Amino acid sequence: QVQVVESGGGLVQPGGSLRLSCAASGFSLDYYAIGWFRQAPGKEREGVSCISSSDGGTDYADSVKGRFTISRDNAKNTVFLQMNSLKPEDTAVYYCAADYGSSCGHGMPYWGKGTLVIVSS
Repeated sequence: QVQVVESGGGLVQPGGSLRLSCAASGFSLDYYAIGWFRQAPGKEREGVSCISSSDGGTDYADSVKGRFTISRDNAKNTVFLQMNSLKPEDTAVYYCAADYGSSCGHGMPYWGKGTLVIVSS
């Protein structure tokens, strides 16, 4: 079965860093795009970043550009989200999602259960 599982969340002070992992099983990252999304209490879910299945191209929300970096290790079938210079506004449950194809579109069919990131002093 196609499945993704997030890990790496936790409590961090403003200005700190965290590295989230999205472990994929049941499929190869060679053929699936992986996106990171987040949802804070009282807010709608928003896209954070995406990595292509074809050329490894990346995309970022304006709010995280220059601070977050998405990458993949196809040998380990894992996608990472390196988060630096974290702000309280980054506090949210972070989800990874997968879709067959080269890019992250709407209605991605495979979702993880999320990992909580809290940025607070």
